[in-house]
Amino acid sequence: MNEIQELKASAQREVDQVANLLIETSDWMYHNPEIGLQEHRASARLTDILTEFGATVERGIAGMPTAFAATLPGGGPGPKIAIIAEYDALPEVGHGCGHNIIATAALGASLALARMAGKLPGQVVVIGTPAEESAVPNAGGKIPILNHGYFEGIDAAIMIHPWTTDQLSYESSLVAHGLDFSFHGRSAHAAANPHDGINALDALIVMFSSVALLRQQIRSNARIHGIITHGGTAPNVIPAYTACRFRVRATDPAYARELVQRVIACGEAGAQATGARMEWNEYMPPYLNMVPSHTLGEAMKQNMVAIGREPQHRTSSDGSGSTDFGNVSHHVPSICAYLAICGPEAGWHSTAVADATVTERGHAAIVDGAKTLALTALDVLLNATLRVEAKREHDEAMLEVAV
Repeated sequence: MNEIQELKASAQREVDQVANLLIETSDWMYHNPEIGLQEHRASARLTDILTEFGATVERGIAGMPTAFAATLPGGGPGPKIAIIAEYDALPEVGHGCGHNIIATAALGASLALARMAGKLPGQVVVIGTPAEESAVPNAGGKIPILNHGYFEGIDAAIMIHPWTTDQLSYESSLVAHGLDFSFHGRSAHAAANPHDGINALDALIVMFSSVALLRQQIRSNARIHGIITHGGTAPNVIPAYTACRFRVRATDPAYARELVQRVIACGEAGAQATGARMEWNEYMPPYLNMVPSHTLGEAMKQNMVAIGREPQHRTSSDGSGSTDFGNVSHHVPSICAYLAICGPEAGWHSTAVADATVTERGHAAIVDGAKTLALTALDVLLNATLRVEAKREHDEAMLEVAV
């Protein structure tokens, strides 16, 4: 026990040694935001630093140029833990979800552990995962990384996320599907001969109206929301082409798939009502619900308390988000801690949140997040009982999911 505490104290000191580098990198990402699958500069900067600290870096994994896997020096036979980094921004908003903090906290934990090379059993791998935000087609970078086997042999996957409170959530996230719809009609002059046209915008509006009515009939913990991505070209032209994008979410995969079919039916209703032709496709792979590890969570909570944070347990609520980390949690024991950088008045996915990442509270979350990850990684690597219990819990949870 004394040896573990000494290693944890050493890890905290190592994080403090690189704190300025972490803050500088996060602030640079704030000023240079890149949306999903286009995070070339952020990925390069992170991997360059990891390489400098002795990590063996594989860039462009799983067919994504901005994805990476970095194995820290000194690893050998034994347990294996993955520290997750995200670094994509939101269109127009920038880092309104604080992924610059996620990335640099993961970096800080990794650099601290790299400096302890040779003192630890097993391996630490930093996995850089692009496009967590569903803002681009083929988002959800963790899913192809998972499919390409980079989480095989991993005993635990951990990450942190900035938020409005310090908390550990054992609540599930929402399953999420992403759907693109397009309607094809026939253009005509809207004043001279509108009767010769087939109005693709009318078809789209019928679809949105149908979805709005459908919302009354869905479960309270499900969500359907969408935007018009193309509504026509000029008001005096009957639109021959329109398009929209929807996200369909629910607490369990089966009900989410059911809702997808009902939303498609709403689109078909618009097409049938107007004579337009509808096409649809899933523009990204589905995000699965999060299966959080209580075993890892309790270890992470103790580490947060040890560095002066007071995490609360998030209670059940009607609202929740979605993440491709959920897909990872279906394969390996996984947990995410949340660290406060601003109050709830900032909202989320906003410029106010992005601005909060470069404040004193934002900078503190980077350092404390790095320490939380490093200390929890040490627990996983050094505590066989913790690993066994985390796997047992995960196996039982997945049996329930299968049912």
